[in-house]
Amino acid sequence: MSLPNWPSRKALLRAVTVLAISLAGLFSTVAPAQAAPTRDKELGQVQTITTVGGFCAGSIRVWASANAEWHGRAMLNVQALPWQGLSGSSSGWSSGSAAGSSLAASCSVGVRVAWRNVHTGKTGEWKFQLTAGPSGSMQHAMFQPTGKGRVVTDVTTDQLNIPSHGEFDAE
Repeated sequence: MSLPNWPSRKALLRAVTVLAISLAGLFSTVAPAQAAPTRDKELGQVQTITTVGGFCAGSIRVWASANAEWHGRAMLNVQALPWQGLSGSSSGWSSGSAAGSSLAASCSVGVRVAWRNVHTGKTGEWKFQLTAGPSGSMQHAMFQPTGKGRVVTDVTTDQLNIPSHGEFDAE
C-alpha cells in the first residue's frame, strides 16, 4: 500500500527537509560558550585549640575562589584538617586518667572570617560554628560581596588560636 502522491505533499516534504538541514547546519556551527576560569588562592591555616565538646587541637584551612562571571563576589572556603584530641564520657571527665574518654574526639569552634577590599574600602565578615574530628570537617563555603579589587582577610576562632592573614584579587 502506498500513499497518494499529491503535489502539496511533495512540497510539504521538501520544505520540512530543507528546514531540518538548515537547523542541523545552524546548531553544528554554534560553539559552546567558554566559561571564565575560577581561580583559587590559599589564605593560610589557623592553628587552634578548643575545649568545646572535648579537648582538641588542629588546623583550619582557608582559601578564596574568584571568577570574573561572579561580578564582584568571591567565595570564601573553610575546612578543618584532621584534628587530634580527647572527648569526655557522658559522666564527665575522670580525674587523673583517661578512663571514660575517647581518642576519637569531635570538637567545635566558632570561626570568624573578616575581609576588607583595599581598593573600595568595603568590609564584611562571615561567622559560623565548625565541628571537626579525626577526619577533619566538611567544607564550608559562602559567597561574599567583596567587590572587585584586592581583598585582605583575617581568620580567627573564638578559642585559643594563631590567626591566618591572606589576600586575593576579586574579579
